[in-house]
Amino acid sequence: MKKILIHTLLALLLLGCSNGQKKEASMVPDKTWWKEAIVYQIYPRSFKDSDGDGVGDLKGIIEKLDYIKSLGVTMVWLNPFYQSPNVDNGYDVSDYKAILSEFGTMEDFDNLLKGLHERNIKFVLDVVVNHSSDQHEWFKQARSSRNNPYRDYYHWWPAEKGKPNFRYSLFDEKGDAWQYDSISNSYYLHYFAKEQPDLNWENPKVREEVYNIMKFWADKGVDGFRLDAFQFAAKDTTFPKFPDGFEKDFIQYYAMQDGLHDYLKEMNEEVFSKYDVMSVAEGAGRNFQEAHELVDADRKELNIAYAFDAVDIAKPEGYSLLKLKNTFTTWDKEFSKKGWLSIFLSNHDQARLVSRFGNDSEEFREASSKLLNTFLLSMRGTPFVYYGDEIGMTNIEFDSISQYKDVAAINGYKKALSEGVDMHKFMSDLNFASRDNGRTPMQWDSSENAQFTSGEPWLPVNDNYKNINVSVQDKDPNSILNHFRKMVKLRKDNEVLVYGDYQLLDENNEDVYAFTRTLNNETILVLLNFTNHDATIELPEISHVNQAMINNYHSVEINHSSIQLKPYQGILFKLN
Repeated sequence: MKKILIHTLLALLLLGCSNGQKKEASMVPDKTWWKEAIVYQIYPRSFKDSDGDGVGDLKGIIEKLDYIKSLGVTMVWLNPFYQSPNVDNGYDVSDYKAILSEFGTMEDFDNLLKGLHERNIKFVLDVVVNHSSDQHEWFKQARSSRNNPYRDYYHWWPAEKGKPNFRYSLFDEKGDAWQYDSISNSYYLHYFAKEQPDLNWENPKVREEVYNIMKFWADKGVDGFRLDAFQFAAKDTTFPKFPDGFEKDFIQYYAMQDGLHDYLKEMNEEVFSKYDVMSVAEGAGRNFQEAHELVDADRKELNIAYAFDAVDIAKPEGYSLLKLKNTFTTWDKEFSKKGWLSIFLSNHDQARLVSRFGNDSEEFREASSKLLNTFLLSMRGTPFVYYGDEIGMTNIEFDSISQYKDVAAINGYKKALSEGVDMHKFMSDLNFASRDNGRTPMQWDSSENAQFTSGEPWLPVNDNYKNINVSVQDKDPNSILNHFRKMVKLRKDNEVLVYGDYQLLDENNEDVYAFTRTLNNETILVLLNFTNHDATIELPEISHVNQAMINNYHSVEINHSSIQLKPYQGILFKLN
């Protein structure tokens, strides 16, 4: 066993408590409902199908509202359900004020929102306005003629000027963001798939259209907005040449360009300031300064920074816990006095949480799933949890590219094939990291198709659904699901886990993530063993550690001045 000495800081914390020393009570600064929220993200296509067509829908979510309430979460974020050709599963919107027929009707949405609000659960709308679908009426008009009033809703380059300077596309099979359109002999810009032309935010008419769309949904009663890919919305419309190889670090050239803050300030003035809504954008800029400029209250732009530094750490070959700790600790320190963060490790653009950051083997899947949920719900910031992670759903094993549905995977495969890369390695990496891993149908019970649908599911149900499902875990008080519920309740009952200061302990420990959360005179110690072996932690004044507040094992071994953590054990103690 590895013995680890926790920093002197913990001793001081413990001794201070034992000697009856108490910090002066202080008011929690800037208490706000969205800081206290616990957000549950649902991929509607994969949650619950009510009509047997194999696609999840709004009525299916309505059927499961009591389940969602049972989790204790306070907010639901739904991925797009607007009218769409579904090239990118709804992130190519053809009508922002209509519901995709596969998902239901506007009446269904109204009933869903009503049902959530009746259960004191708020709703976050996903707003996709860096780009639209090429089937949107705006784009149909724009491409019809260079003189069309909608032409300047998008970015065009006349072909007679030659091909525009190269721009990289994330989803294009050739990696080229300029698509030639013969109708007006011009190229249009698409940072994502060619069916997702980028909107021209320099045009005030575009901005007015977007604000009106957001007001339409705010007037319906939605409680928050998540802005998809919005840090890319501002562009230098002269489209100068970028250095060769810029696509290897395209964020530096695409994100946070001039004008973006003006757009967000205007959006805040026109929409956010008029409603009691939460706002968060995908991405948090290229550095801490830009992140603060997005979310500091005095900026009057957004509420919550959604940074990707941590989720990008997981690799097929594994990851460094030291790097994970450093990333979360650095972000927390930077935002300890001003601004606010989201806390997450999974979403619809990532593979499954336990398969990337835990251990999805039969032996350790349960323990490591509980550990990861304990971590996410112990940190300072608004936690975003992804459907299925509350029961420990895992990656699915696909054998060939024909099984994938994600446009990023399919076009990425074509691009890799054309470039002569090692396709065995490509497929292995795709199997680990593909977005389809995080989009397989929710596993409700052990019946056919995990009770997701009575038809043929749009994406296969993971073969392990008979063992990993809500029904089995709901009955087991020691299940991943019930541990998640306990951890949610613990966070809601202990303000220190929301607003308390965060202090990393033993930062160079390669196996254990240990930290404290402190608010006024209350301190909680969090111990997380991220390994598949035991670890013994020596603590000064161990007698001042109370009984565990939560523990993903049945017991914990405390001997004199040490605590022995089992593989993937996660435990919280309140200090005297």
